[in-house]
Amino acid sequence: MTRHFMTIEQLSDADLMSIYTLATSPFDDETLKGQGVALIFERPSLRTRASSSTAVHELGGYATFFSDEEIGIDSRETAEDIGRTIAEMYTIAALRVRHHDVLERMRAATRERMSLINLLSDAAHPTEAVADVLKIAEEFSKGDVTGLAGLEVAYVGDATNVTRSLAVALLRLGVNVRVGSPSGYQLTPGGVEDPFEVEGPGSLRLCERADEAVRGADVVYTDAWVSMGFEEESARRRHDLASFQVNEELMGLAKDRAIVMHCLPAHRGDEITNEVLDGEQSRVWGQVFHRRSAMIGVLRWIKGES
Repeated sequence: MTRHFMTIEQLSDADLMSIYTLATSPFDDETLKGQGVALIFERPSLRTRASSSTAVHELGGYATFFSDEEIGIDSRETAEDIGRTIAEMYTIAALRVRHHDVLERMRAATRERMSLINLLSDAAHPTEAVADVLKIAEEFSKGDVTGLAGLEVAYVGDATNVTRSLAVALLRLGVNVRVGSPSGYQLTPGGVEDPFEVEGPGSLRLCERADEAVRGADVVYTDAWVSMGFEEESARRRHDLASFQVNEELMGLAKDRAIVMHCLPAHRGDEITNEVLDGEQSRVWGQVFHRRSAMIGVLRWIKGES
């Protein structure tokens, strides 16, 4: 059976646990020996490209990078035809795309001949969620993701695709998630990665103010206010989200042991201050390390390791 990693929501608890375990357990360089993985990037990313290519290499395979200029999904040729072409030469394609439906269209067009990995879409960012769960577990439960139940994680700012995948992953592990966002930037029900559909054991709480979300939190998480594709809205977004900046005053409301997380790239002085991002509570570089771990786990799971 061909395995795909496109959202956290689509995976069973058992499959997710396998990915978490495979991400940090010993491995050799035989899993992808002699095999190629196509990395298709409609959007640029330092961490995603570095972690993906490194993980493929460490598992014995080779990665081939295709930029938007080279492929042009639905401009030079259709997503379906690109998928059919890639499937003639690769058994795994990892994609960073603007629209999530591209993944579903390629899956249908290739008729399960090729495994697909979502490296980011407008609806979900599941590899980031796996990396973040691993980092939180490293901090609070000696790496055991099953020991995270009861933690309080606050996400503040623009509730994005990152928020959705992370919330789904954490709620299923029994973590309580609070999302502090103003009107127009808050999570809404629906979509392929829907935290509102998770039936616990963690709880989801929406907050209108940053202080309400962060008070007593173990983890404070934020993301860029102006993500790719929203550059024209920069001034309005900075105005609307100004009171949701993660700074030393806001962190003073969290628990003393609280950590700060950011999926990067960070816009210093917007969603987070230098003092916090570079401070003792920051764990952003550990998140970067576990982006590689996450990809190793996903690739090993796709290849059927257990």
